[in-house]
Amino acid sequence: MTENTADNTTRTPTATTPEPTARQRLGYVLGRTLPTQLHPWVIADTTGPGATRRYATRCLIPLIPILAGLLLIPGPWIIRTGMVLLLFLPFVYFLLALKNIYLRHRLVSHGLDPRRLNATKQRRLDQEQASYESRYRSAP
Repeated sequence: MTENTADNTTRTPTATTPEPTARQRLGYVLGRTLPTQLHPWVIADTTGPGATRRYATRCLIPLIPILAGLLLIPGPWIIRTGMVLLLFLPFVYFLLALKNIYLRHRLVSHGLDPRRLNATKQRRLDQEQASYESRYRSAP
């Protein structure tokens, strides 16, 4: 139990964790690296709760004007909707399929260990295995 508490404090931003300024955050969204004192924030951003939501939001917002522009092309609604869906659905599919690769790249570009991405998943799998073994593998 204490192990999880220690991990949660390193992953989620706290009052002592410095946050980037608006300019630094914009540069981070555009692909720049942040200074070393902001590495705990980068770790929390890429591995913490809501990382997938933040990643998807950052990627989908630039697509909205393009899709809205396609809806303004004259023609039947079915054609316009079809054009939007033909771009949007594969985009979302590949966005989610390449999430780990992009987040791993984000960690490596900041000089951090890319294995941090799998730490949460591995910890959950270990807990499930321990729970299973305590229920079904205990000695009679």
